[in-house]
Amino acid sequence: MSSNSAKAQRERLLMALRSGPVTTLEARSLLDILMPATRVHELRHGQGLNIRADWILRPTESGQLHRVAIYTLHPGKWRSV
Repeated sequence: MSSNSAKAQRERLLMALRSGPVTTLEARSLLDILMPATRVHELRHGQGLNIRADWILRPTESGQLHRVAIYTLHPGKWRSV
């Protein structure tokens, strides 16, 4: 695993998003990004990437259901709604 700098976390998240959707839980456990929403915000507003967040229910490792974001990279520039 590379550095845990914000830049390295953004790079890991972007690479993962290019392969498909990433949930909050996946970003935390597989990408070692503890605050994925912050990294998504930085990618949207710093690089203009069009990352959509939808809400889904997913179980944590303990089996409890939580409402988490699932992030998907789309073509074009981010436009705040």
